[in-house]
Amino acid sequence: MVEFASGVKGITLNLENENVRIVVFVSDTAIKEGDLVKRTRSIVDVLAGKPLLGRVVDALGVPIDGRGAVSDLEQRRVEVKAPGIIERKSVHEPMQSGLKAVDSLVPIGRGQRELIIGDRQIGKTAIAIDTILNQKQMSSRATSESETLYCVYVAIGQKRSTVAQLVQIFSEANALEYSILVAATTSYPAPLQFLAPYSGCAMGEYFRDNGMHALIIYDDLSKQATAYRQMSLLLRRPLGRAGSLTALPVIETQAGDVSAYIPTNVISITNGKICLEIELFYHGIRPTINIGLSVSHVGSAAQLKAMKQVCVGLDEYNTMDIIDCQVTIERAIEKALLSHGFSRDELGDPRKRDEIMGFLFYAKGELLSYRKSLEMQEELEYGTHRRKAYRDIIDAISSSKLFLR
Repeated sequence: MVEFASGVKGITLNLENENVRIVVFVSDTAIKEGDLVKRTRSIVDVLAGKPLLGRVVDALGVPIDGRGAVSDLEQRRVEVKAPGIIERKSVHEPMQSGLKAVDSLVPIGRGQRELIIGDRQIGKTAIAIDTILNQKQMSSRATSESETLYCVYVAIGQKRSTVAQLVQIFSEANALEYSILVAATTSYPAPLQFLAPYSGCAMGEYFRDNGMHALIIYDDLSKQATAYRQMSLLLRRPLGRAGSLTALPVIETQAGDVSAYIPTNVISITNGKICLEIELFYHGIRPTINIGLSVSHVGSAAQLKAMKQVCVGLDEYNTMDIIDCQVTIERAIEKALLSHGFSRDELGDPRKRDEIMGFLFYAKGELLSYRKSLEMQEELEYGTHRRKAYRDIIDAISSSKLFLR
């Protein structure tokens, strides 16, 4: 970091032979030609700590909610080396979102990174908000501080009115007591919008490093990428290079389990995966590539247009039997859920963990017995309405003579 004569601070991003390119965090109107610029002998850091819970802060950790300053905070660097894979423990504790579709089909564990992606105005922020609101009931069940999940919400490039609405929602739900809001609205300069995710991460890492759990939401990183592009153009930083290095790492799985610790970590840092399946090997198919599981996130942008047209529909033949099986099961479950009003989650009203577990089951090789299902219903203290819906789901799957795999 550097400091100008007027007190304005900035970050040095480019060190060139004759120039030093710096970005500032506030308006540059106070900077004059000929001003002295001195280094601070420090790297960019932010304020972090439990006293920030319930507050709205900017990208530097300074409160902006008009409730005064905060004491007993510590300075944490925004850019630190992440723990290596050897130092980490595998994800084994659930992070309950309160949404049936998430907690049952795409469960999230504490310590996991899960992307929420979609078009505009289709509910991305709603999922994030409901997840934070759901931690209220989860925290009420916690018997120790280590079981509580603290939340950090980073609003990047959003309107001030939107941030004010978020504060009101959290306040009415008593969710501010375990949350920190980091706001870098559209009125803030691009460097602060670029810095906000790093600052929020540093605040969340404070809880992690002190034996507590935290959830951070970046809403959204598209705005940060736009801010960085603005900075790159002004700094004349190239957004790409002339050469390239293509990597094809190889990972061995056990019994086809791609959800194991090492495979998931490698998948998270790659732009796609080519999955090989032993069943295809037994059928004499070479190479043994499972088209349904394999995916290339960015490769299609470099694919020849003629190849795109030719390959349309090629994967349908291999996956036809799998699709038929999945469609039959999904329609049976959907029919039972729709008839009893279980299909939709209300915004701002996340489901309890026991409600979600009550009617969605995972069966490997055989379905849960009817007697066992009734015992579980009694244990969860379900009423007649939910019990009937539960039985309809089991009966629908059983009548299709198919198993969930």
